[in-house]
Amino acid sequence: MRSIRSYMVTAVLLALVVVVTLPEIGFAHGEEIKLGGATRGSVSLTAAQTKALGLELEQAKRRPIADLLKVNGEVQALPDEQADVSLRISGRVDAVYVNLGDHVRKGDKLALIQSRTVGNPPPTVVVRAPMDGVIDARNIIAGQAVEPNTALFHLSNRTRMRVVGRVYEEDLEKVHAGQKAYVQLLAYPDKTFTGIVSLVGPTLDPDTRTVPIWIVLDNKQGLLRPNLFARADIVLHYSQAVLTVPNAAILEANGEKFVFVREAGKYRRMVVTVGASDDEYTAIDSQLVPGDEVVTQGARELYTLWLTGGQLKAED
Repeated sequence: MRSIRSYMVTAVLLALVVVVTLPEIGFAHGEEIKLGGATRGSVSLTAAQTKALGLELEQAKRRPIADLLKVNGEVQALPDEQADVSLRISGRVDAVYVNLGDHVRKGDKLALIQSRTVGNPPPTVVVRAPMDGVIDARNIIAGQAVEPNTALFHLSNRTRMRVVGRVYEEDLEKVHAGQKAYVQLLAYPDKTFTGIVSLVGPTLDPDTRTVPIWIVLDNKQGLLRPNLFARADIVLHYSQAVLTVPNAAILEANGEKFVFVREAGKYRRMVVTVGASDDEYTAIDSQLVPGDEVVTQGARELYTLWLTGGQLKAED
């Protein structure tokens, strides 16, 4: 018959296995978790337990980091880089020289219109491109009757494009023209486009409590197209060298943000104050120093052990 002491050891090990095998423990970054009991100490793990938990660590390092504001939006042509092509006369389309999507130069022939003005033969008018650009819309075919101010074509010059996004009222004071922005598109997930905030709208939408902004991008490769969905990171502030840890290392509970730091084989919970963050790292203002190792994988499981009181030692 097992002794009481052996039974207790077996129960502890089974509890650890349950912690390790849970597919996802509800300690998502930013989620509130209520603590109970007094302040707990460090968590000690054997090599086997560390391996079973799959712990991964990374050193806190000084890195350049940008404080970013994330904005969603759509790609659009610049207003002054678009043109509707129309005529002031009535007539009939004799010929169309371009197709949808064609690139044209200023002065290129687009269509030939036969005027309804009396003549023998009736006078004809050549419609020419008023600017360099792409044929976004072609609204005529040969033989069609046209009237004054009928929009025959729409052109857009796409050498530069804009992302039109919206900034919430509470973030308005952070954004101004001239700030750099990094833009990613669903259409090109592996590419990042760099742009500049060119406009912060003068009017607040009373329904959404947002203000429109424009981010202007170069489009020399011709990849940007109207209506593509975009995600923009506006650089609010840039720091050359601040102490950072990976975002995955930071947990939150009861209004505190904390990491687990390895010290002499033990894992100590350390409350931290966070600063600027990007998609990978967060600046830390706390007792951490460069070279401290923080847990990046297994931190949630480690927090579960810390909640149970820390010291867990397996015995043969």
